[in-house]
Amino acid sequence: MTQVLAPWLTAPASRAVCDMLTGGGHQAWFVGGCVRNALIGAPVSDLDIATEARPDRVMALAAAAGLRAIPTGINHGTVTVLSDSQPFEITTFRRDVETDGRHAVVAFADTLNDDAQRRDFTMNALYAAPDGTVTDPVGGLADLALRHVRFINDPAQRIREDYLRILRFFRFSAWYADPDHGIDAEGLAACAEHADGLEALSKERIGHEMRKLLSAPDPAPAVAAMTVSGVLLRLLPGAGSHLVTVLVHVEEVAGLTPDPIRRLAALGGQDVAENLRLSRDEALRFDLLRRAMEEETGPGELGYRHGDRVALDILALRAALMGREMDPDRIAAARRGAQQKLPIAAADLMPDLQGPALGAGLKRAEAAWIAADFEPGSDTLIRIAKNPG
Repeated sequence: MTQVLAPWLTAPASRAVCDMLTGGGHQAWFVGGCVRNALIGAPVSDLDIATEARPDRVMALAAAAGLRAIPTGINHGTVTVLSDSQPFEITTFRRDVETDGRHAVVAFADTLNDDAQRRDFTMNALYAAPDGTVTDPVGGLADLALRHVRFINDPAQRIREDYLRILRFFRFSAWYADPDHGIDAEGLAACAEHADGLEALSKERIGHEMRKLLSAPDPAPAVAAMTVSGVLLRLLPGAGSHLVTVLVHVEEVAGLTPDPIRRLAALGGQDVAENLRLSRDEALRFDLLRRAMEEETGPGELGYRHGDRVALDILALRAALMGREMDPDRIAAARRGAQQKLPIAAADLMPDLQGPALGAGLKRAEAAWIAADFEPGSDTLIRIAKNPG
């Protein structure tokens, strides 16, 4: 018998929600990511509970228990219950009645097995009772032990129900698959065969999944599989996965935390900001990284102009392009540059310089200051600014 042993399982907030359901004569099963991650020792963020109780019953039980209930997705069976300010998503067992690849018409079900059959991957269909006892209706425990991301039953059928599952397959493979065993071949083949269905997805949903995928510790094998299957080029025409593998190694050696926009810059592609619905800040950063990674601006100037974080991103991308690790001296130079502030301002040059001459003088002094590794003081820079020759 497999047991979940985790602090959140026995916390007063969790106990209150479970007691609310079981005390009312209903089932309470923690399900999905919280169970999966607890079993492999990974962090748990969201607590989801499945039950046969209908949403209106959950709302009534919560009110009777003095807990706040929010009908966040009540038409689909989901009620969010707040216990000690912590949210618990409680969803009634469901089964699919009709799907079109984007949206599903669901009916409430009475059994855990019905609920499990409509989920995506076996490792996401593990259920834990309030005492931690795990129920495994579709073989998820064996797959989780092998780090095998496998669709429940027929992969093609699961994908036709919701084409977003193609991207979820690669995302979960990036996070949970054993790189030594590779990505599930049957699932990969189904993703390739049904890649046309990606056209039905909104760019917001695609962008959301790609950010999560590229945030994995090492997304390179999953991204390579996306390339082989033809999925990557459907999402990002012109993108290439080869540089991501090198970049991940560069990041690990340099101690850089995973960053989806940095890795997206390594992928490249056409109309990336539009195709993934990047925010304005994300799009600006992506464009800067793509442009600067092939320029020759020195590390000190990169730090000075763009700050520590962006400078190191650029240096990491440049190192990946050259197929070598980041130079510690260049890292130090970038960090030192990020701490610098030009010792003079426009007021120091007036009234001797005015208008265009003032701007040109400041630029001249700044360029000399950067070229001299930020060493010249204000007196020297003022002389440089006032004397073009």
